[in-house]
Amino acid sequence: MIPAKLEYTRPETLDEALSALSQPEAKALAGGQSLVSVLKLRLVRPSVLVDIGRLDLRGVRVRQNELRIGALTTWAELTTAPELERPALRGIAECAEGIGDLQVKNRGTIGGSLAHADPASDMPAMLIALGARLTVRSADTERVVTAEEFFLGPFLTALEPHELLTEVVVPVPPSGSGSAYEAIEHPASGFALAGAAVRAHPDGTRTIGVTGIGARPFRLDGTLDEADVFGDDYATETYKRHVAHVVLERAAARAQTRAEEDRTWKA
Repeated sequence: MIPAKLEYTRPETLDEALSALSQPEAKALAGGQSLVSVLKLRLVRPSVLVDIGRLDLRGVRVRQNELRIGALTTWAELTTAPELERPALRGIAECAEGIGDLQVKNRGTIGGSLAHADPASDMPAMLIALGARLTVRSADTERVVTAEEFFLGPFLTALEPHELLTEVVVPVPPSGSGSAYEAIEHPASGFALAGAAVRAHPDGTRTIGVTGIGARPFRLDGTLDEADVFGDDYATETYKRHVAHVVLERAAARAQTRAEEDRTWKA
């Protein structure tokens, strides 16, 4: 299908972009790997398409004991960022490596994917496990939302109309931490039937984020047997729960191994 008629603008600065997004029914275009598809199907019909590709919102850096990832950072950039070589943070790069094909890796952005909020996307689980915070901006305000609170349901987030996700902030874990991500994907779509992200803490405890098995990615505070798991046309609830157990065990083992490596890690 052909997208519905709309206006297109490509601002040079963040302020210009936020001003454009303040218009009724405006929509931000980042890498376009998710949005263009739904535009073609007319599932989304914005009046104004705001191309934010020129904005200075990309890059990976560590500042004041926080890992900061610009919203326009691509999956390919995450897989090669030296800041993510440390075992405590390696789960982020590992997660990015499994996302999409060559085109998606080089055009798709972390911010665009998070804002799209597919319930089977991979990175939300990793960010939840790492206790990440998301910075969102509008023309008038800036606020911070935890990754756990950001995802509300299928393709639904805490972003208000006219807000733009600008940065992902991850507290740098203490020495002796490790992270890992594991997923089993649907063979056609490439999205996770079940995915698990694990952060291993120095004291032996762990924080877990899961995706693909429910209406949204979420932090697993109890056991998988207690979690709400939804079956679908591809896999039953019983099968998804079983797969979730498998990927969680694999991710937990790798995260623990990395936690041991992290104790002696030197950049």
